[in-house]
Amino acid sequence: MNKELKVKLGVFRNDSRAFYSFIVLATLFVLTLPAEILCNIRPLIIVVDGKPYFPIAVTYSEKDFGGSLPSEPDYKSQSFSNLLSGTSTSTPTNTESSGLGLDLGDFEDDEGDLDITHMPPTNNIKISPRSFWMLWPPVRYDYKYIPTDSVTGNVVLAAPYQTKSPIGQGLIESSWIDGHYLGTDDRGRDVLARLIYGFRISMLFGVSLAITGTLIGCLIGGAQGFFGGWVDLLGQRLTEIWGSIPRLYILIILSSFLVPSALLLFLILNLTAWMGIAAYIRAEFLKIRNYEFVKAAKSLGVSNFKIMRKHIFPNALTPVLTFFPFEVTAGILALVSLDFLNLGVPSPAPSLGELLAQGKNNLHALWILLPTFVTLSLAITLLTFIGEGIRNAFDPRKTL
Repeated sequence: MNKELKVKLGVFRNDSRAFYSFIVLATLFVLTLPAEILCNIRPLIIVVDGKPYFPIAVTYSEKDFGGSLPSEPDYKSQSFSNLLSGTSTSTPTNTESSGLGLDLGDFEDDEGDLDITHMPPTNNIKISPRSFWMLWPPVRYDYKYIPTDSVTGNVVLAAPYQTKSPIGQGLIESSWIDGHYLGTDDRGRDVLARLIYGFRISMLFGVSLAITGTLIGCLIGGAQGFFGGWVDLLGQRLTEIWGSIPRLYILIILSSFLVPSALLLFLILNLTAWMGIAAYIRAEFLKIRNYEFVKAAKSLGVSNFKIMRKHIFPNALTPVLTFFPFEVTAGILALVSLDFLNLGVPSPAPSLGELLAQGKNNLHALWILLPTFVTLSLAITLLTFIGEGIRNAFDPRKTL
């Protein structure tokens, strides 16, 4: 690490607002990365008679726990708890007269050795008791699980505080009783789980879009600035033509015959995400290519690619680093806006924009709108503070 970079990092660290904003945002991002461990309908670990199971990482069937179904069990159901404890019973068998008018007593062994009517009943056979325990995530719901019942009697739009009954009789208890710490949305899904998953997706989407947009912009802008001439002229005219096409129209056209997905949105937004940084990199390359050390490298026969990579680009990093947090902000806002307009990732994928749309459609459900708005505002504000801190740190008027 050269001395100049150390000085700039020191300036950024001394900017308390920017530095602590970075610490807070990085901490929130790291905490939400293992969202499956924080919010899940599967236990982290189940131990039955000393044998461990890891449903959060391995998909088990009910047969693996001594049941009869080949499908994955509902770990939150009472029937699964009964199966583990050994108190589940078989379906009672009706030993009374059937609809055909025949009784079991009408079927006896010809020799008289066996009389079915005197056989012990086969219903209510109990499994031998077993010991078990389960370790659950902090939130026992994921972003798409819709419960079929609840203790409060309210599954859809359950509030995290006491509310009046819609029929005007009594109160509806808080959704905390059912483990919904921020209530449920208009489909009965846990708001806190969708908020955590949605924040993770928004941050990953914004950072990935900023990285790819910066890389593409550096390649295109660097080539235009270094070679100049007809390369720069042709590149500028094509960029102007391409930039004049609204990307929202591109998205609507492509969504009409392609299945919307996060990958499709990522590719579409990358078509124009590089333009801003490309303009700054082009200007930096146009300026630096005329410096003496670049001319000296050319005279020594150094290849153009090596000159761009080792001599020009390291000296043109200021706009790249300065605008990166703002590129992340633009990516997050683009995803949230498209999801809010129902043009983003399809349901049941978690999204901050979809939660905002639900809050708009259900203004009385403040537990949906307020936490989502606070989360989005906090992320954007922290990114803005970080961007300002980086800009001030790399400003030569303040570091020299």
